[in-house]
Amino acid sequence: MKRIKLAALLISMALSSTVFATDNNSWTGEAELGLVSTTGNTETETFSGKAKVENDRLQWHHTATLETLSAKTSGTKTAERYFVTGKSDYKVSERSYAFARLSYEDDRFSGYEYQANAALGAGYHAIKGERLTLDVEAGPGLRQSKLDDADESEREGTLYLAGLLDWKLSDSANFTEALTVEMGEDATITKSVTGLKSQIVGNLAMKITYTIKNSSDVPDDVEETDTETAVTLVYSF
Repeated sequence: MKRIKLAALLISMALSSTVFATDNNSWTGEAELGLVSTTGNTETETFSGKAKVENDRLQWHHTATLETLSAKTSGTKTAERYFVTGKSDYKVSERSYAFARLSYEDDRFSGYEYQANAALGAGYHAIKGERLTLDVEAGPGLRQSKLDDADESEREGTLYLAGLLDWKLSDSANFTEALTVEMGEDATITKSVTGLKSQIVGNLAMKITYTIKNSSDVPDDVEETDTETAVTLVYSF
């Protein structure tokens, strides 16, 4: 059932991109891949992947991402997560825009069968330079969650806040920081993703990311804070 829901979301985002596509638009994207394997006294396998596609038009900007993480230690799976987001921005003025955002997470070790979030709001380009940009966003949202052992899902209203920083350190190095906060009556989920990307040759680059996710209310035997460090190869197109 979880994979069916994830596939349905991917299909809907693909259809949305097709609807907005015209001859006068610009498409960009990148794919990331990381793999670590150790043998000997401890056998581990870790795989991380991410795909991102952006479509920029005169008034619209669309973004879709897919992230996956899988890890095994001595043949026992220790992590498995799938995360999908889709976001559309409508340019109101040179600095301001309206946005709609949808996310879906399936983390097999979080105590939840899934967590889905939808938000509508306004964004503002606080800094808009050639090398440095900073966007801030805020708006109401709705979160739907289902615990592994629950018969039904739960819904709650949320307040979505975000800060998105992109800093071009040089012609070959780029620093990013994405901070999102989803404040609800039952739980507040905060996520920070810090990244540093350095070009190797042509469209190929290496990227290091550090992710911190904190939830104020989690199921029993589940940690409130998760951290992840990833080193990946990135191909841009």
